Amino acid sequence: MAAETWHAIAVAEGARVDGTYLAGILGRHCPRNGNRMSFGRLGTNIFLRRPAAPFRAASVKRAIGGCVYKPTAIIAVLCAVAWTIAPVKAEDPDISSRRAAERRDFTNDEIRDGFFKIAFRAELQVGRPAERVRKFDEPVRIFVDGKPPLARRATMAAIIADIRRRVDHLDIAITGDRYEANFVVMLVADRDVAATIRSRYGRDRAAQIEKSLAPQCLSGIAKDNQFRIRRAEAILPVDADDFTFSDCAYEEILQGLGVINDDPSVPWTMFNDDVQMGFFDVYDQYLLNILYDPRIRPGMTRSEVGARLSGVLATTRVFVTRINAADRAASRASTEAAQVAPSPKAN
Repeated sequence: MAAETWHAIAVAEGARVDGTYLAGILGRHCPRNGNRMSFGRLGTNIFLRRPAAPFRAASVKRAIGGCVYKPTAIIAVLCAVAWTIAPVKAEDPDISSRRAAERRDFTNDEIRDGFFKIAFRAELQVGRPAERVRKFDEPVRIFVDGKPPLARRATMAAIIADIRRRVDHLDIAITGDRYEANFVVMLVADRDVAATIRSRYGRDRAAQIEKSLAPQCLSGIAKDNQFRIRRAEAILPVDADDFTFSDCAYEEILQGLGVINDDPSVPWTMFNDDVQMGFFDVYDQYLLNILYDPRIRPGMTRSEVGARLSGVLATTRVFVTRINAADRAASRASTEAAQVAPSPKAN
């Protein structure tokens, strides 16, 4: 098996990690006996968000497990179904206002510039940088670790479905089977985020993260020596307000797919610490669709991507334009239907 490199501030190379933590970090193949075990190279980058505003007070919801505790087909199916039947709330007003005001038209140079800055660099890196394409080359199965309320279940299901719809050539879905998952999303109370970081990455690394970046949520990836992402994880504050939760969830899940840098010089992207979106904006749809085009392979260099980018971008424009045109048409039809609907008769 190829050695895996963790792109997160985690533990030092060759360090030993308790198996109960590995269950959350690596998603699958977690040890059942609690024995300590060592991995190959553990690595270097972490992707996170700084708090934009204080969270609302909320009861503590500790992430002490996921939907399933045994990898049986029946339980996994029941758990997956549970994620699909949760009721969906109306969109948060802060998200709606940002969606209405977002810029939708970008030049090829603007998209190209953002892709190279965000897909090839890392927000925080320890060790030697390797500016190569990093992406999954297999289906992405997300296991949500925790016991979120129905509203958060609905939000998570809607976010994953939205990403799946808006990124061509990406097979992504929620799974109820932790052993099937290669991406684990941990939902923890805001006040438990720091403790969760310590449990995953060790006290010294956690102190470095807190001192440097004071994250409200974060994500990380593990890649093999061919730069294929093999594992990803995200830590999200389940009791944040609706806008903050959606903003964190979109950014951290998308960064876990391979667009791993934040850059303040790109004003149209959510991958900028000064920008909060709360939804999957058009500009970032371009970035993810370029990344997951089959012509863009893990491990490619800037020059290799550059040689293919014109053709990839042309295809991406067609797809992104079609998806968003369909959304606008559906929104207009819904608005018109509401305007012509008969008023209820008075008794």
